Amino acid sequence: MKPSNRNAVRTEGINRRTFIKISGAVGVVAAAGGLEGILLSRTAPAYAQGTRLHWVRWVDFIPEADVELKRQAAEASKALGADIQLETINGNDIQARITSAIQSGSGADIFMMMYNWPQLYANALVDMGDLVTQVEKAQGDLYGIYKPSVNVSGTWRAMPHSIVGNAISYRKSWFREVGVTQFPKTFDELHKATISLKKNGHPYGQTLGHTFGDAPTWTYPLLWAYGGAETDVTGTHVTLGSKEAQASVDFMRAFWKDSCDQGGLAWDDTDNNRAFHAGQICATLNGASIYIVAKRKKDQILDEKGQPMYLDIDHALLPSGPAGQQQLYLSMSHAVMRYSKNQKLAKDFLAWLHQKENFRKWLVVSDGYNVGANTSWENDPMWQTIDEPLKVFRSAARTTRIFGYAGPSTPKATEEFSKYVVTDMYAKGVQGMPASAAVAWATDQSKGIYGA
Repeated sequence: MKPSNRNAVRTEGINRRTFIKISGAVGVVAAAGGLEGILLSRTAPAYAQGTRLHWVRWVDFIPEADVELKRQAAEASKALGADIQLETINGNDIQARITSAIQSGSGADIFMMMYNWPQLYANALVDMGDLVTQVEKAQGDLYGIYKPSVNVSGTWRAMPHSIVGNAISYRKSWFREVGVTQFPKTFDELHKATISLKKNGHPYGQTLGHTFGDAPTWTYPLLWAYGGAETDVTGTHVTLGSKEAQASVDFMRAFWKDSCDQGGLAWDDTDNNRAFHAGQICATLNGASIYIVAKRKKDQILDEKGQPMYLDIDHALLPSGPAGQQQLYLSMSHAVMRYSKNQKLAKDFLAWLHQKENFRKWLVVSDGYNVGANTSWENDPMWQTIDEPLKVFRSAARTTRIFGYAGPSTPKATEEFSKYVVTDMYAKGVQGMPASAAVAWATDQSKGIYGA
């Protein structure tokens, strides 16, 4: 069944009152205090009987990865002498849960954080610097994206965990049918190829909805690839109103009309996966999950000839624009909340989770969908045996940017992401607003956030 256009895209984003409530809730949390040391050892002190640690993460797109983490939570419970409870929820619901917990001063002890969210919630999060230092000492340097994302004014506000790379999953045979034997290298070439594919009944699938992954990981790199940026290098002057930003919206308007499945305006991060597996789209920006799930369900997910679909899937990085090839990947971390009464247990658990033998079990189950936060994981033996279409994700995390470019990563950049300003700029354009007007709207929204 074709994913339905359940709701029209909300192009106005989060209103100012809602965001002030979020920021205000964060601001009332007490300033950071001293921290106890954490030892990356195989043993840890037992906690009082009945001590419970509540850990919230997204529902992983690789189901087996969640199974492994739940198994590890039970194992860690025995090792630490406490009850470790993992709760998985829709990724789009995590920010609301974090905000509610901060406002009430109660909730999960550990939350998964995406991108640079710790910038926004910094005053509500425990200093994780000692654990970061110990894991780096044991496993090597972190990818460069983490310092601007989770290190706030010199303090690590979350423990870097993993990065979900993304690439365009595409049907090799369908591209060959229109004379494309190598995936297009530029956005213009992609546009040309997908015009023919859509005429053959195989449109490109791209969400422009309010969803955490597949929309911003397309729209931000598209802006950057055309030479656009949110701010200047100081982060104090909004630059969304540039001719480069307008050119990127002009491209998206034409690409959307000529090449795309129009239902993508309302898609979340699961809809394009389903559309691809149903044979409704020729390609889509995604993590490795489309391929991995298709392979693990090879008897169920078939192509139009009745053959396992995964055999016809390959991956390519986003094409280049006039300003080159740009990427935005989903960096993950874990934050311990300052209201938690179990801060030491939370850090002991994260230390346990990051022990090489434990982390690797989860990484291997993920099969290339997730990569470790430390660069040394690129050298893990799993990459020698993994399927060729998945190897593009091995070193993808080296090149990712973060919100706020060309300025620094700040809470204002996180606010702009949370209000979907950049994504809605494109959504307004494809729904008929002239590119100049869409860019002007986004510029006004951005100036309201940055105050410049």
